[in-house]
Amino acid sequence: MDTRKLGKNGPAVSALGLGCMGMTGIYGEPNEAESIATIHRAIDLGVNLIVTSDAYAAGNNEELVGRALKGKRSRVLLATKFGNVGLSGFKLPEGLSAGHPAYVPQACDASLKRLGVEVIDIYGLHRVDPKVPIEDTVGAMKRLVDHGKVRHLALSEAGAATLRRAHKVHPLVALETEYSLWSRDVEKDMPRARYRLDGVFASRPRVPHCNDQDAGRAPAEG
Repeated sequence: MDTRKLGKNGPAVSALGLGCMGMTGIYGEPNEAESIATIHRAIDLGVNLIVTSDAYAAGNNEELVGRALKGKRSRVLLATKFGNVGLSGFKLPEGLSAGHPAYVPQACDASLKRLGVEVIDIYGLHRVDPKVPIEDTVGAMKRLVDHGKVRHLALSEAGAATLRRAHKVHPLVALETEYSLWSRDVEKDMPRARYRLDGVFASRPRVPHCNDQDAGRAPAEG
C-alpha cells in the first residue's frame, strides 16, 4: 500500500483510508461482525488510517471501532471528530455550543472512553461552529495536544480562509471534505488550502446521491 505524509511533521498514512460511518446504520442495516471483519481485512491489506466520528450513531460508531481495534491499535492511525451535533443529536451542556472551548475537552474525553484508547492520532472539528471564532476552538484543541490526549489536528468541511486562521494557532495535518467525481466544488479552494497543509481526506468519494443538505456541509468560503 502506498503512503502519503500529512504535512511537514504529520504522520505517514496509507493512500487509502477506511471511513467507518456506514458501519452503524447511516446507509442501511448495520452488521457488527461484518463491519469488524472489514476493518480487520483493511488493516491486513495495509490500510492504516481508520476514520470515525462521535456524530456517527451518537458515539456508537466510535465504540464499534474501539472494539475492532483491540489488539491492533499499534497498527493504525485512529482519526475521529467532534462538533457535528446536528448529526449526533447530542445535547450539549447549557451555555455551550459545538465549538466552544469548554466543550472541546469534554468531547475528547468522551471519545477516548468510547474508543477505549489513551490517545487519538488525528482529532478533527467535524463542523466549524459559526458561534465561535475558529481560533478559540483550535486553541482548545491545541491544549489537547499539549496534554497528550491528541497527536495531530484536522478540520472538516472548512474553507481556505478558515484553514489559514486555524493553522496560525496550531498546524493542521488534514482537511476532510466531500470530494468525488460528483462533488468537486472544493477544487476552487484547493490551491489556496494546500499551501498550508498537504493532507486532504476525500469523504464519500463514491456516493453520488449525497447532496450538501444531506451531508450538512458548511457554505463555501473565500
